[in-house]
Amino acid sequence: MSRPRPDGPLAVTPEQSGFRPAVPPAWTRLLPFVYVAFVLLLEATLQKEWAVSFFLIALPAIAAYAYGPAVVAALTVFAIALEGVLAAISHHLWETHHVTADIATALVGILATVLAAHRRRQERHLVHANSVAEALMRALLRPVPHRVGHVLAAGLYRPSEAGTMVGGDLFDIRPTSAGERAIIGDVRGKGLQAVRTVAAILGSFREAVYDAPDLPAVAARLERRLAREAAEIPDEELFATAVLIEYDSLTQRLTVANHGHVEPVLISGGEVRVLDGPPALPLGLGALAAADDPPAWSHPFTRGDVLLLVTDGVVEARDTAGDFYPLAERLRQRYAGRPAPGPADVVNFLNTDLPRHTRSLHDDIALLAIAPHGLI
Repeated sequence: MSRPRPDGPLAVTPEQSGFRPAVPPAWTRLLPFVYVAFVLLLEATLQKEWAVSFFLIALPAIAAYAYGPAVVAALTVFAIALEGVLAAISHHLWETHHVTADIATALVGILATVLAAHRRRQERHLVHANSVAEALMRALLRPVPHRVGHVLAAGLYRPSEAGTMVGGDLFDIRPTSAGERAIIGDVRGKGLQAVRTVAAILGSFREAVYDAPDLPAVAARLERRLAREAAEIPDEELFATAVLIEYDSLTQRLTVANHGHVEPVLISGGEVRVLDGPPALPLGLGALAAADDPPAWSHPFTRGDVLLLVTDGVVEARDTAGDFYPLAERLRQRYAGRPAPGPADVVNFLNTDLPRHTRSLHDDIALLAIAPHGLI
């Protein structure tokens, strides 16, 4: 069985580098020089009565959009010198209005230099903040082992912001005495706040799966943890959609608790079907539920089956016509009537097929596929 390849556009793994500061567009870097050429062209074509050199007052401010303080300061000196040259050519070098223009250029240059320095400090602060969040995400979303207890597994994660590991999706799978227990979820919100909530959920899950007697008890632990998190932030609307899975190798059955998340997809016997079950409210909204424990239901899971869990970034990916990615249909076209795939095969297929459907992804993406051990 092949492992998921980390070289595709969706395969952002913990081994890859993360956040990079944004590079200014090429046109903003060329703009100051194009502007100087424009001023010189005006100087050559307009009548001498026009003080075209006054347009150079704006040059430092234009440069501050793309360059650092040293370059902005250098272009300020250049603008003042060029103003002097143009004024000398027209024999107006020491006239009051030209001297005033030089002073104005110097003042604008000082302000633009300070602005460029402040922008650079902000960029460094942003890089540091995102690097810390990325390091946390790499520690939280650990690589999925090829084998976990009695199942084979494969996972994939990509945040919506390309080049970073900062996002609000989560997944994990753990072998316990009750069976293999897994979670996939999507936290409300983006950025650093979402990272904090992901940490809270995964930390609580990794403790609860070893102690809680069943999935409703695990969900109850997560519910209480999210309630504390919402009170600490504070955020009265904090919640996370999630699917909790438990596999019992003795009975060869899956137990599923779906808390407002995308339904699992089962590939079994050459068929692909969406596993529907009793709905439950997202985690964090349990106080609105009528029953104390959310419903859980079971389904056979035997040799040759593959269970796929995804976040809504997959099914809500749109093509150029605005159509959503047809997950179940694409899996049917690929695996219907064919030998059973492995979890890594399914993840690799989606890793290749999804970018063909959409050119840009606007939400985080997470995939987790599992199959009973002994499949391959």
